Amino acid sequence: QVQLVESGGGLVQPGRSLRLSCATSGIIFKLSAMGWYRQAPGKGRELVATITGTGSTNYADSVKGRFTISRDNAKNAVYLQMNSLKPEDTAVYYCSADRHYSGSYYPNYWGQGTQVTVSS
Repeated sequence: QVQLVESGGGLVQPGRSLRLSCATSGIIFKLSAMGWYRQAPGKGRELVATITGTGSTNYADSVKGRFTISRDNAKNAVYLQMNSLKPEDTAVYYCSADRHYSGSYYPNYWGQGTQVTVSS
């Protein structure tokens, strides 16, 4: 059974930082590409960042220079370090996994999401 469990969300003031974590089980983690999506109220789901099994990363333009995705293959975990947070970063953040990654990211598995709220 595949499980992706996010943690680390919460309420934070603009300009501050948060680090999201995603613990996985049931997948061959080191062979899977991983990604973070987000969905703000009334909006569609947006791909925020991805990281391949070899560590190549990709970011949405809206978070470049502020967010960093990383992974620890020994712990089967992926992280999203979010700095200089803005109110428009408020969303539910979802961890995802693509076990058949071959150049384009199409996740097979999803976590349940963690709420991030950026507000003063």
